[in-house]
Amino acid sequence: MYDIAILAIIWLSVLVASFLAHKTRLTPVLWYLFCGAILVNLGALPQEMPIFITDFAELGIIIIMFALGFEEDTNNFLNSMKRSWGIALFGAVVPFAVAYFSAYYFWQNNNIALLCGLAMTATAVSLTMVSLKSEGLSKTPAATGIMTSAVLDDIASLAFVAILVPIATGEATVSLDGILLIIGKAVAFFVLVTIIGGWLFPTNPESTIINKLPIIGKIGLRHILAMGKGEYTILALLLIAVLVGLLAHEFGFHPAVGAYMAGLIIKKEYFDFHQEKEIDFYLHARGIIDNVAFSWIGPVFFVALGTKLIFDADLFVSVLPESLILFAGLFVGQITSAALAAKYTGGFDWSSSLMIGFGMLGRAELAFVVINIAFVQHQILSVEAFYTLMLTTFLLNCSVPLTIRWWKSKFQVLI
Repeated sequence: MYDIAILAIIWLSVLVASFLAHKTRLTPVLWYLFCGAILVNLGALPQEMPIFITDFAELGIIIIMFALGFEEDTNNFLNSMKRSWGIALFGAVVPFAVAYFSAYYFWQNNNIALLCGLAMTATAVSLTMVSLKSEGLSKTPAATGIMTSAVLDDIASLAFVAILVPIATGEATVSLDGILLIIGKAVAFFVLVTIIGGWLFPTNPESTIINKLPIIGKIGLRHILAMGKGEYTILALLLIAVLVGLLAHEFGFHPAVGAYMAGLIIKKEYFDFHQEKEIDFYLHARGIIDNVAFSWIGPVFFVALGTKLIFDADLFVSVLPESLILFAGLFVGQITSAALAAKYTGGFDWSSSLMIGFGMLGRAELAFVVINIAFVQHQILSVEAFYTLMLTTFLLNCSVPLTIRWWKSKFQVLI
C-alpha cells in the first residue's frame, strides 16, 4: 500500500497544482514541478521513488508524447524536419559549449566539463510541448519546429552519450565502428517506423503489396481500432504507443520518442468505422487520450521530476553562484542560437523564431540520464557539480512555461 499512498499524494498535488495554475494563469507544468520539489523537501515524498511510481511516470511521458504526435499532421512534421536541421545543430552546439567551458572554469576537470556539456545539450521536448498545449499553441509551425528539432537533438545527444560517456569513464576510446553503428540504428528505427505507418497500417490494406501476405495483408489499423464496435479503440491506441516506445528503447532512444512517432503514423481516416453509432471515434479517442495524458497519468512524470531537487541549505548557497552563471549562459545561448537558426536556416519569422528559442530551454529526460551515469554510477561528477546541474536544470525548466506564457501575447500566429 506504500506505493499507492505515494501515488495518492502525487495525485493530490496535481489537483493543488491545477488549482494554483487556474488562479495564477500559469501553466500547470510549472506547478507540478514546484509541488514535487516542495513535497520531497518536506518529506512527504521519498527522495528515491519506488519502481511502481517510476514506471508509472515513464508511462505518463510515453502517453503524453503519443498524444502530441496523435494531434500532429504527419506531412507537417516531415516538412518541418527539412527546416529544422539548423535549429537542432546550433541549438545543441552552443549549449554544449557554454556548459563545457563554464564547468571547466569552475572545477578544472575535463571529464566533469565534458559530461556537464553533454547533460545540458538535449531539449526536454515533453515539457515544452505540454507548455505550448496549455497555451493553445501546440499545433503552430513553431511547435512543430521545436518538436522536430528536439527529435534530431535527442538522436544526436544519444549518439554522443554512447560515445562520450565511455570515454569520460575511461572504459573506451573513440571508435569509427561505434559511431557508424549508432547512426545506423537511428536510420533503421525511423525506416522501420515508416514501414509500419505506410505498409502494415495503411488506410486501405488492399492498396499495398503487403495485401499478398497471409493475415497481415488483410488487416489494417482500421480493423484493429474498430474491434468490439469501437470499445477497444483506446486500448489499441495505447498498446501501439507502448509497443513503438519499446521498439525505440531497443534502438537506444527514449521510449517517448517512439511514442511520438507512433502518434504521427495514425491518421484520422483510420477512424472511419461504425458510422451507424453516430460517433466521431477520432474526436472521442483524442478526448480520452488527452485526458489520460494531461490530467492524471502524465502529470505524475512532472511531479516526480520536481522531486529531483533536494534542498541542502549550505550546499545550495555554495553552488548558487555557479548555478546562476551557468543558467544565465545557457538561457542566453540557447535562445539566441535556436532563434537565429530558426530565422536564417529554417525560414521562420522572428516571432516564431523566438518562440522556438524559448521552447528549447527545457532539460529533463536525457539530462538526468547523463547526471545519473556520471554521479551515481561512475562518481565522475563532484557533489558541487551535481547540485549545480540539478539547480540549473530546475531553473531552465521553470523558464520554459514562464517565457512561453510571456511571449504568447506578442506571438503572431494564424489559427
